[in-house]
Amino acid sequence: MARHDEGVITVGRSRAGTVAANTAGIIFGLFMLFPVYWVLNTAFKPEAEVKSFSPTFLPQSPTLDNFRSALGEELFIPAMINGLIITAMAVAAALVVGFLAALAIARFQFYGRKAIILIVLAVQLVPFLALLIPLFLMLQRAQLTDSLPGVALVYLVLLLPYTVWTLRGFISGIPRELDEAAMIDGCTRAQVFWKIILPLTGPGLVATSVYGFIQAWNEFIIINTLNSPENQNLMAWLLYNQTERGTAWGPLMAGAIITSIPVVIFFLLIQRNIATGLTAGAVKG
Repeated sequence: MARHDEGVITVGRSRAGTVAANTAGIIFGLFMLFPVYWVLNTAFKPEAEVKSFSPTFLPQSPTLDNFRSALGEELFIPAMINGLIITAMAVAAALVVGFLAALAIARFQFYGRKAIILIVLAVQLVPFLALLIPLFLMLQRAQLTDSLPGVALVYLVLLLPYTVWTLRGFISGIPRELDEAAMIDGCTRAQVFWKIILPLTGPGLVATSVYGFIQAWNEFIIINTLNSPENQNLMAWLLYNQTERGTAWGPLMAGAIITSIPVVIFFLLIQRNIATGLTAGAVKG
């Protein structure tokens, strides 16, 4: 009888703990989602409601004028195009260079291999803002300041440590026996790379590209420092969305929503491969 009572008490405690954890999770989720909701709420409000002293949690007179105003800004479309170009260049270059570096570290034995791994990790520990001025001086000497390739090159440096370290885990998870079997069957090193390693690392490339895309697309400080308004992205455009009377909150929130759309679209296009990619490199390496 005592054991039965102890079991009931244990089950009751576990249920109470589950309810408490779920409640805390829901509260935390609502807390994190509220800013997103308020951005959506403000984006559809007319100017009078936005500036009202009595906040409303739903637009009384929903309007799309804020989106028209944001899209009608002179630098909005160029900023979006600049962001897409810079992000595409940085992510593509990071995947190519990072994949080859990760392949060398994971598959080949050479002098200084462990030191390179430690250096890759150490670079992640350095605040990137501390490198901003030296990078600016280097780009200035190379005449790449105030240019899209210059910013893409800096983003490449920013993304490479994470890319190399992550892809190294994916490649290390591919059994070396597959390489040896393919070479016994007559494949060259290049054919082993194209037919075995690259296809099996595909999910890892997808998962890594998601991180790179988000980092490059949402970056603000570097491009705002290096480039003029004509060569900046949407994040910098959000800063300059000011008027002589102050901040235009409605168009600003509408612009923030439009800015997040490319990330959402990119995520939806590759979502099937994300879960596989995030777990494939976590088993070995």
